[in-house]
Amino acid sequence: MIFCVEDDNAIRELEVYTLKTAGYEAQGFSDGASFFEALASQTPQLVLLDVMLPGEDGIEILRKLRAETATCSLPVILATAKGTEYDKVNGLDQGADDYIVKPFGMMELISRVRALLRRAAPPQDVLRSGDLVIDTGRHQIFADGREVTLTRKEFELLRLLASHPGRVFTRDALLSEVWGYDFDGETRTIDVHLRTLRQKLGATGARVETVRGVGYRLKE
Repeated sequence: MIFCVEDDNAIRELEVYTLKTAGYEAQGFSDGASFFEALASQTPQLVLLDVMLPGEDGIEILRKLRAETATCSLPVILATAKGTEYDKVNGLDQGADDYIVKPFGMMELISRVRALLRRAAPPQDVLRSGDLVIDTGRHQIFADGREVTLTRKEFELLRLLASHPGRVFTRDALLSEVWGYDFDGETRTIDVHLRTLRQKLGATGARVETVRGVGYRLKE
């Protein structure tokens, strides 16, 4: 879950829509009060925080987050129209993990979110999901106790799906994450790779499910 704190309704709705399209869960808040109310019951993976907010501004919210044990390491991207070097340095000095200046493109936003989540993720050399074992350090896959040889892209696709079992990824999200958001090839690339991946995994391949009209997921 990603929390977007932004008082401009149009920008907030666009941020939430873009994040959801990229495969993330997202929720928007117009001010610090509603954000902290939600934070009391759920800790997000990341916060996209506008600096210029009504009442308590983003810098004050950031200071509060960094002062609490439960949120001191919560990844935060500051978003603001202020783009001077002083503003950027000030935001980072207060504990922001990244800084994005308005107006920004949605692809840039997704790229920064992904990069920050990767940096914040704890190292995990071995992923286990049911009868599937992915050793990222050795670049090995085992399905139902049998080693499976995959191409690099097949490996990265399976690792991504296995890292988020049950979560549905759109074709665009998979292309962006595995091939890069500037990939200009056919979207059928995903279908071809996943079809081959299922075949190589044998019976385990049935866990790679197609969610009609949406995308793909690894069944939990």
